[in-house]
Amino acid sequence: MATTESRPTAVSPAVETVYVDRFCDGIIGPGAEVLGTVCDGGHIVANTAPGCWGPMITPAIQGGHEVTLPVNVEGAEVGDAIVIHIRSIDVTSSATASGNDRTIEGRFNGDPYCAKVCASCGAEDEATVVEGIGPDSVRCAACGAPAAPFAFTNGYTMAFDDARALGVTVTPQQAESFARDAAHAAALPANSVQNPILLFAPADLVGVVARMRPFLGQIGTMPSLDLPDSHNAGDFGAFLVGAPHRHAVTAEQLAGRTDGHLDIDAVRAGAILVCPVKVPGGGVYVGDMHAMQGDGEIAGHTADVAGTATLQVSVLKGLDLDGPILFPVLADVPFLAQPLTADERSAAEALAARRGGGPVERSLPVSFVGTGPDLNSAVDNGLARAAKVLGMSVPEVMNRATISGAIEIGRAPGTVQVTFRAPVEALAARGLDGLARQQYGEPA
Repeated sequence: MATTESRPTAVSPAVETVYVDRFCDGIIGPGAEVLGTVCDGGHIVANTAPGCWGPMITPAIQGGHEVTLPVNVEGAEVGDAIVIHIRSIDVTSSATASGNDRTIEGRFNGDPYCAKVCASCGAEDEATVVEGIGPDSVRCAACGAPAAPFAFTNGYTMAFDDARALGVTVTPQQAESFARDAAHAAALPANSVQNPILLFAPADLVGVVARMRPFLGQIGTMPSLDLPDSHNAGDFGAFLVGAPHRHAVTAEQLAGRTDGHLDIDAVRAGAILVCPVKVPGGGVYVGDMHAMQGDGEIAGHTADVAGTATLQVSVLKGLDLDGPILFPVLADVPFLAQPLTADERSAAEALAARRGGGPVERSLPVSFVGTGPDLNSAVDNGLARAAKVLGMSVPEVMNRATISGAIEIGRAPGTVQVTFRAPVEALAARGLDGLARQQYGEPA
């Protein structure tokens, strides 16, 4: 059963910049070691490790990802929110491997991401050694049996250009070359313990070109209970409810999640993310950087990379969020939700005057993250969160998202964005109008 007990930590003075290059063992929450405390308005600079596939083939990492140790923010109390300005994201890997997965029965107990078991000797979350390259290269350190609970159904190895603008999938021969120098090609941080997925050398796709637009798949604050990091969301978290392993939770406990596992491609440099504070200090953590991803991450995984991220964080008192709010960069705002131009407003006011309409409201875009076991549940969750924050009914939010916004899929099976233009007065009532103005300027 997941715990809510906090690990005793020495109180550290707040500093202007915290540098992060250490990682959790896959469990994030009150029991995680907190690296330090950053000043309200200060910066976190993180060297992140690849998410997904590397940790997935590393049983000692218990959460499915390898995220950074959390950093507290000075003055953040339960019921506040932490505003994260994503100042920069830079990919350091020169290559990666990924693809659609299948699980291997016998090598996990109910959940291959967070409850790995050696099929030969029965060791749980076993230490591993690497022997050669290929799908059986990761082996149990105790008995020598193949240990990875996942394999590819269709996989690829991708090389990146020097500018980190493009990737191209490579031949089997080049994939094997990367596999023999996997840690270097992946640019694994010194404190990372994952087995790099480049070891498997998949090469089912050759010559496919992908544009790079990196973002953080994991970014947020600590949940109020210890959770496997990839399960800090309503879709993956649902797998923990009634699970047969020690990370099992109840549906009521899962409400303590913070949805830090977003996989939303709009969470990129220039975006502003507002996260709930559910433990004292908040505990900001990051990881699972992706080189690119289409909406839905429909293959289950995308191009995982190492990289550096610079975040500026500040406390927004008393917002009392359940899940994240996003102010995407303007290019990522859906067409219907884009801010009105001055010409559009003039035309709307003239139309209202001719047709007997009332005053035309002033509005700016905002995006609410919703998660759940499936996409319909995630949409309901996002609508309810938006209604609660902005003091609207759910039907009103539904109407606004339909005629002045969109529902976008972050990740199947159940992470979405509910995006729409919200009245500036409603944003101002919750202290969010300043962030919207920072991102989109004064409303027309």
